[in-house]
Amino acid sequence: MAEKRKGNALAIAIMFFLFMMISFVTGLQNPFGIIVKQQFSATNFMSQLGNAANFIAYAFMGVPAGIILSKKGYKFTALLAVLVGFIGVGITFLSGKAGSFGVYLLGAFVSGFSMCMLNTVVNPMLNTLGGGGNKGNQLIQLGGSCNSLAATICPVFVGYLIGDVTKDTQIADANPALFIAMGIFALAFFIILFSHIPEPELEAEKAAAAEGKTAEEKPKLGGAFSFRHFVFGIIAIFLYVGVEVGIPNFANLYMTSEGVGLSAAVAGTIVGMYWFLMLCGRLIGGAIGGKVSSKAMLSVVGSVAIIFVLLGIILGDSATVRFPAITSQLSFSLEAIPIGVMFFILCGLCTSVMWGSIFNLAVEGLGKYTSLASGLFMVMVCGGGILPLIQGAVADGAGYLMSYVVILIGIAYILWFALMGSKVLKRAEN
Repeated sequence: MAEKRKGNALAIAIMFFLFMMISFVTGLQNPFGIIVKQQFSATNFMSQLGNAANFIAYAFMGVPAGIILSKKGYKFTALLAVLVGFIGVGITFLSGKAGSFGVYLLGAFVSGFSMCMLNTVVNPMLNTLGGGGNKGNQLIQLGGSCNSLAATICPVFVGYLIGDVTKDTQIADANPALFIAMGIFALAFFIILFSHIPEPELEAEKAAAAEGKTAEEKPKLGGAFSFRHFVFGIIAIFLYVGVEVGIPNFANLYMTSEGVGLSAAVAGTIVGMYWFLMLCGRLIGGAIGGKVSSKAMLSVVGSVAIIFVLLGIILGDSATVRFPAITSQLSFSLEAIPIGVMFFILCGLCTSVMWGSIFNLAVEGLGKYTSLASGLFMVMVCGGGILPLIQGAVADGAGYLMSYVVILIGIAYILWFALMGSKVLKRAEN
């Protein structure tokens, strides 16, 4: 029993590590958006194409990743995901050598395959290791906290490595960050390879086959779409991921624009505060989640987020506030930023608990269709690439502040889902 607990502890630690990798590699697209905008004289729309490629990969890989997981198990899928991630970051490195925007997008797209596969592994694995129920949910919340921690560090760390972004800054200037990412992938591969990871589903199938039992017929995909609240829920998750990504990405672009003029290092620190606030929000959400319903939680944070975004748009750069930051010399300072940016950053407290709340409300009463619903949720993560593209197009035409109207619309829908769209009209029979 003690040996099993030790093995589970190692597996949990590996899943937490993978959670951090997901966030770190995904977060690279934020500072890279600033670089490619300068190197290729790109528009705001084009600067978000790398981020879009990273997230749209989920739409292509979500279902295949689930199939690989069900047939080959957690360890094989995790190893394959890490290998694909190494290749994706390697392609990004080659894009710096070639000075090619197209190769850069290919690297982001391949990296997105890896992130999707890792996400497909870590969430159900942590739930399984926790034995499901409250303990399983607690492990997922802790994993999400690790995800937020890496997201906090990534823009600060990469911003420090890049320094000031000028018209001469190129992707190749971010090679140190790419080398670190590839090193982490290589280390993760060998740690997973030589570690024991439980495979309860595969073991159960083998046991059933040995006893001559036939597997139960699996529920059909169309059955999940017969639940109205689930359909509204996957639309909400599509918009949520776009909102979560768009808020910090465009705050970063705005702060490093000529109008504000902050360095990439300082702006990265301020954007890092958004992810730090998400970390705080997730810890608070995990602590009160057993006492506060998902509907109440989502309704409150949705309402507050709308207020913050409205204040950010209306107040804009009408005043400046002092905000904690770290300079390129790694010294602490209070930097002057537009007051609107402060309100956008504060939205991290609100977006922190939206994913879990939307998921819980959307799968309520789905019964045997819950697993299929989880896979479809992963596909809808592609919203993190599509919504920022729309926001970028608006920013090109109407400016950075007005682009947050896209965010406002997304949050308004999420609030509607919490208040009305999440109502369960029917439940699965079993």
